[in-house]
Order: sequence, then C-alpha cells, then structure tokens
Amino acid sequence: MESMAAQAIFYVVAALVLASALYVVLGSNLVHAAFALVAAFFGVAVFYVYLGADFLAGAQVLIYVGGILTLLLFGVMLTNRIYDLKIRTGKVQVLPGALASGLVFALLIWIIGAVDWGAMDTGDPGPSSEPLGRLLVGDYVLAFEIASVLLLIALMGAAMLVRRRSGS
Repeated sequence: MESMAAQAIFYVVAALVLASALYVVLGSNLVHAAFALVAAFFGVAVFYVYLGADFLAGAQVLIYVGGILTLLLFGVMLTNRIYDLKIRTGKVQVLPGALASGLVFALLIWIIGAVDWGAMDTGDPGPSSEPLGRLLVGDYVLAFEIASVLLLIALMGAAMLVRRRSGS
C-alpha cells in the first residue's frame, strides 16, 4: 500500500513539474512564469528526495528557490511597468527546435533500452549530507574556503559596480 501512495505522489509531482515548466516556456505573463518556475524547482527537489539525495534536495531549495528565484522575482517586481508586459512568444525556428528535441528524445529512449537496469544493487542509500559534510570540512576544506573567498570577492565586486553606476 505504501508503494502505491509513493507512486501516486510521484506522478502528481511529475505532472506538476511538467505543467509548470510548460507554463514557464509558453506563458505570456512574466510574473506568473516566474512563480511557475518556483513550482518546477520545488518539484525537482521532491524528485531528489525520492532518489535519496537529501543534500541535493536541500541545495535545490536553498540555491534555486531561495536565492536565484527570489532575486528574479524581486527584479521583476521592482522594475517599473513590468506588470502589464506581455511576452511575445512568436514561433521562431520551430522546425530546428523540434528536430533537435526529437533527436534528444530518441537518444534518451535508446539509452533507456540499452542499459541493463536490473544489474545494480542499490541497497539502502542512507543520508548523503553527512559524508559530504565530512569531506567538505575534512579533506576538501582548503578548496571549500578558496571557493567561498572567491565568491565573496565576486559579490563585493558586483556591489562596487552597482554603486559606481548608480552614484555617478
């Protein structure tokens, strides 16, 4: 019974992700498309939870939903005259896009058919955040700190560029 409920939740989340992603691509209202992108990112985080990748699910919510989409929504909402803006979704290069999509879909179907899915024993994956955390503060602490300092420098540089442009 539990597996039936898990399958039902999976299919509902999959439908939500597909519908919201389609609205992001095909919608004409920019604010509504941004909120649909929030729903798609939350759905992807649910997929990560189903895969047993709790660290990736948390990173998905923190980075994409919490950071990037919040920044996007504030940028859209604080821009003047953006509420009545309609995005023109003209049909440009439909044939090359459909051809490329069809080729990628055919490649994915071929890969799914060629892989022996029953060969791997997954076992119980367990939490993935504990070993990652131990590696980040153990073996890779120097690389982690260098990356954090570089990101801090980039953030300070962006703030200086914005201040210089608005103050001049």
